[in-house]
Amino acid sequence: MTDRLATGSSALNAVLGGGFPRNAINLVIGLPGTGKTVLAQQCIFHTATEEQPAIYLSTVSEPLEKILRFGQTLSFFEPTAVGGRVRYDDLGEVLAQQGLSGVLDRVRSLLREMRPGIMVIDSFKALHPYAEDEGEFRRFLHTLAGTVSAFPVTSLWVGEYEESETAVAPEFAVADSIISLTEGPTQESRFRSIQVRKLRGSDFRPGEHAYRITTEGLQVFPRLVDPREQPQRFRPVDNTRRLSSGIQALDDMLSDGYRPGATTVVAGPPGSGKTLMGLHFVFGGVAAGERGLIATLQERPAQLEQLAATFGWSIKESPVTVMYRSPVNLHLDEWAYQLLDTVAKTGATRILVDSLSDLQLATNNPVEFRTYLYALLHRLAAAGVSLMATMDLPELVGISRLTENSPTHLVDNVVLLQYTGLATTVNRTLTVLKTRTSTHDLRVREFEITPKGIVLTAGQPPFPLPS
Repeated sequence: MTDRLATGSSALNAVLGGGFPRNAINLVIGLPGTGKTVLAQQCIFHTATEEQPAIYLSTVSEPLEKILRFGQTLSFFEPTAVGGRVRYDDLGEVLAQQGLSGVLDRVRSLLREMRPGIMVIDSFKALHPYAEDEGEFRRFLHTLAGTVSAFPVTSLWVGEYEESETAVAPEFAVADSIISLTEGPTQESRFRSIQVRKLRGSDFRPGEHAYRITTEGLQVFPRLVDPREQPQRFRPVDNTRRLSSGIQALDDMLSDGYRPGATTVVAGPPGSGKTLMGLHFVFGGVAAGERGLIATLQERPAQLEQLAATFGWSIKESPVTVMYRSPVNLHLDEWAYQLLDTVAKTGATRILVDSLSDLQLATNNPVEFRTYLYALLHRLAAAGVSLMATMDLPELVGISRLTENSPTHLVDNVVLLQYTGLATTVNRTLTVLKTRTSTHDLRVREFEITPKGIVLTAGQPPFPLPS
């Protein structure tokens, strides 16, 4: 395996197969605002030593004073290290007076004088206009690559490259690794992702990995969908055991309950009782001695506590943890890792996710969402964690199908809630559409929401599903 240079982020190191290849040329590309400079400074402050210092060379795209001023807002920036194990230098004047030949001379001088372990050129793309023609730039590039290769130095060349330039710009041919930072819209926010485009002599994690720019640097969330990520088993699982759903009305329609680790989707229109059914599920587990977790993207903790109290439950006085996140600016993998970490810390064995519809808004790709959901459900099932998730449907009555991109084929149980009798009075109905490895009552059953929660309507016989 190629020797690696740590990036200052354990998650990014994992994506890169250990970090940037040492003594190699690494291109970090992306449009302005994607965090290239933050990543480069993160690397130098986490890896530079007195014996192998770092050199950060600015060119003409951004003034050195601005880079330093912004750098001081980052937690890893050490003012006492500047001028010692971390050195900044501005190539702008050299470029203006001596062109690319002056840059080569300056780089050779610094390499001989400082013997650095890492050298950053930011922005490398800004060097192009200082060549008279393409031939001169290629000769400069060939000489520079040979120069840095003669020293034990890891090079980070940072640039604002467009996607189309990766196929034609000559620096991409000499680079040993290419790391791309991109930003694009989702339905509810903007999504930043980091992707390894090239990494010579090493394995890495493919695909786009979400990240955030924070004061600690780039916070990376490796894709949950990775075949090398084996699900961790938090506790032994007894697949012969069956559990109550915590909802008597639902238990009445099931033959032998759910197995530990089963996943249930409760789909229905607004106000049909989806969240209440989820609370039944969680507090039914509490009554059986289990710990619960409510991962909500709709109700704030205070609203949830108030709703639960209406039916005689108390979240604060029970072993139930609430994980609230706004669906705005949500990263799916970040949310999933937070969920899995909370499960591991609290020992929760029942989870309510409210709702899948909000999670799906975090991506524009339905196939990607289903793949992501499969990976998450697989991990929870392996840990023996039972999940109930709500899903919003637009129709109030006469629901003939679930949503076009419904993930119901991935789950064990599907419960449909809907309304009937809108012409005179509104009634709620419950139907169990699917139970995996178990039999169930297929008839439509009316139910009421009472101070005791969801109960089947007394004196109302069940009626069959329409053909």
